[in-house]
Amino acid sequence: MEYRAMSVAGSNSLGGAGIQADLKTFQELDVFGMGVITAIVTLFPDGKRDLFPQSAETVAAQLDSGVEGMGVDALKTGMLYSSEVIRLVVDRVKKFGLDRLVVDPVIVTKTGGNLLHEEALKAVREELIPLAKVVTPNLPEAEKLTGMTIRSLEEMKEAARRLHVLGPDYVLVKGGRLEGEKALDVLYDGKYVVVLEADRIDTPHTNGAGCTLSAAITAELAKGNPVETAVQIAKSFVTEAIREAWDREEGVGPVNHWAYRRRNT
Repeated sequence: MEYRAMSVAGSNSLGGAGIQADLKTFQELDVFGMGVITAIVTLFPDGKRDLFPQSAETVAAQLDSGVEGMGVDALKTGMLYSSEVIRLVVDRVKKFGLDRLVVDPVIVTKTGGNLLHEEALKAVREELIPLAKVVTPNLPEAEKLTGMTIRSLEEMKEAARRLHVLGPDYVLVKGGRLEGEKALDVLYDGKYVVVLEADRIDTPHTNGAGCTLSAAITAELAKGNPVETAVQIAKSFVTEAIREAWDREEGVGPVNHWAYRRRNT
């Protein structure tokens, strides 16, 4: 059986994050991938970043043609950039009944830059997240969405509880930036808290790790796997991708998307 997943996100020319990371991840997990580009992002070794947003009309045409032309078993969102595009995606999720939705709320860059204005952040919180099967914020994003400071596992759990009130079926708070021997994530379904552990890889080269994790969850949901299984597989996938990340002399290198397959074959 063929499975189909779609990513609505930015294009990252380095290949480690955004649409490029998502499509690689879908392919590695035996899922046919489609992409809707919301913005074109270029990142240089010195940290210089250019961003070229696409029009809502362009985004709508890509999304409609993908869903109507191929069908979509699961959908993920990454960098949506503007409230107009966010509301467009909300409209299409409802129109096409896309109930396996993974929301990766791309709000801040690794260097702390904001990728969403306050109005767009509000649209993510109040309109997009309530439709999600899974929402996957990292710690800075969870802080932005909840207004709390997160410095411990217990605070991660509390953030997950607060985010679940917004309406998603599951919340996955990613704790990769938390210090400790293990990389800890918190999964919460409104009733039970599950703490997921993995090796902490000592490397600065993690560009695209968040995109890759959410894409792997999306791929596994497209196959019909339950959320808990999808998240476990995705965490293993991204851990191996970080373990074999590209070591660049300058800047943050991208994770390696074929590492999981190589380790498991």
